[in-house]
Amino acid sequence: MKIYLAQFNPIVGDLEGNAKKIEEISLHAFKRSADLVLTPELSLWGYPPKDLLFNRSLIKKQDKILNKLSNDIANKFGNLSIIIGIAETIDDNFFPNLYNSIALIEKGKWSVIARKNILPTYEVFDEKRYFRSGNKVSILEKNINKRLWKIGITICEDLWVNQNIEGRGIHKRDPLNDFESKELDCLINLSASPFTIGKFKNRLKIANNASNKLKTKMIYLNQIGGNDDLIFDGSSFILDKDGEKIKQLSSCKEDFYCWDMNKQKKIPKKERNISDLESIFDALVLGVKDYAKKCGFKTALIGLSGGIDSALVTVIAAAALGSKNVFSIAMPSKWNSINSQIDAEELSKRLNINFDVISIENLFESFRETLEASINLSIEGVVCENIQSRIRGSLLMALANKNNHLLLSTGNKSELAVGYCTLYGDMNGGLAVIGDLYKTKLFKLCNWIDSELSNNARKIYNLPLNNKIIGDKICNKPPSAELAPNQLDTDFLPPYTQLDIILKGLIEEKKDLIQLQEEGNKYDLISRVIWLIKKSEFKRKQAPPILKLSNQSLGNDWRIPVAIK
Repeated sequence: MKIYLAQFNPIVGDLEGNAKKIEEISLHAFKRSADLVLTPELSLWGYPPKDLLFNRSLIKKQDKILNKLSNDIANKFGNLSIIIGIAETIDDNFFPNLYNSIALIEKGKWSVIARKNILPTYEVFDEKRYFRSGNKVSILEKNINKRLWKIGITICEDLWVNQNIEGRGIHKRDPLNDFESKELDCLINLSASPFTIGKFKNRLKIANNASNKLKTKMIYLNQIGGNDDLIFDGSSFILDKDGEKIKQLSSCKEDFYCWDMNKQKKIPKKERNISDLESIFDALVLGVKDYAKKCGFKTALIGLSGGIDSALVTVIAAAALGSKNVFSIAMPSKWNSINSQIDAEELSKRLNINFDVISIENLFESFRETLEASINLSIEGVVCENIQSRIRGSLLMALANKNNHLLLSTGNKSELAVGYCTLYGDMNGGLAVIGDLYKTKLFKLCNWIDSELSNNARKIYNLPLNNKIIGDKICNKPPSAELAPNQLDTDFLPPYTQLDIILKGLIEEKKDLIQLQEEGNKYDLISRVIWLIKKSEFKRKQAPPILKLSNQSLGNDWRIPVAIK
């Protein structure tokens, strides 16, 4: 039996386009004499469709598309069978009235063969808003070459049932238990699992756990692509019955593989070890590339200050969109050092991107004169700093509107957490590229980019080879917003090496003040950081989508009220 793994990139809500792509994939599978094509969870919709699932016209449209696709597959590819992820309607008066289901297309018809049992409601997931849980496991039986094949089907979370691996506690029900006596030839998991740092290792563990428990081969097929703030890295794989990896598909790009289950296990080719830093870079490049493409942008705009944050975002944008499609603007004021402008211009030359300079001094003086003359408002302190930032934000938005650029926000997670950012200023943008990357991690990523370890990525993304890209002058510069004379970030914040430990403890590890104090952090500093996080919540509610990298970003999976004690 030959199974064709289709790790492809759907567009959320584009049912017709996704169906067309599945048909194109089926052609390639047919040419390889495949018997069964696998596509990821909700592959007809793209994941996550969110409240598009409430659109009744789309639900009705789905059935028509499935009917047409079934006829086309049968007419063009004969007995080829396709597994496709759909939203199945439940015909009763209760809500929600959908299942997260898997349909089988074969012989000109389609039918539901599996329903998701375990619906996640943590981090970015909110599936109980849309779906009901299935109540039994599913086995697909296929007669191929005079043999009956028994294939167990699970959908994403149905596999995440081991507390020691996934760490969220034991589910009330473990679907894997229902497969134990079925003597499966293979277990399939059709998934839409977003990228987070280190998550691939956990996927491998949970699949290995299932394979060992059921003593069967295992296919883990994952979605690929960026959908808003979520990045799906693919990284699908096949395990033998001992839980050892037979094949792994590519990370962060579409990939397809035809697996002949009849053949004995082959020793896989030695895989290149991808570090966490490289996987972060690949994910961010994919996130920017797909967000721009799926939202109709061909070019990106960045306020390039000469600092490390905007430098990193610029490198990512160049890798994602190509250097000719990246436009950068330096906007100096009298408090910016001339070296910052030089550093920004030199970076733009190394990347061969578009670069311009617009001074904001005259605009700032106009603001100062108007406010002082009209309402006797003295422009000093934070008012002075925020006006500069908002002038820059307005200029960037004007250029973005004029030229249909995607404006990329350059703030990092450390700044966003404590509110060291300006609404309608440096927070302006359509996408927060590094908003889930702490400053200390950001420095490590930039050092990786400038090292020989990034050579493979540079070749893939057509970035400059041999020499450093970001450069020592930017990487070694003390962080500063340069909104006041001789200003440094440490004038307002503790050193990032201290701050990020506390932030990670509070945000991702859910530790309280006492726990952090017991770990050696100062009480006054912890208290101040907690206060800053609370005080700046209103800013995060108005931030652009943040590309998710961690198990707790400050985006859709951060649901803290603004008005709290």
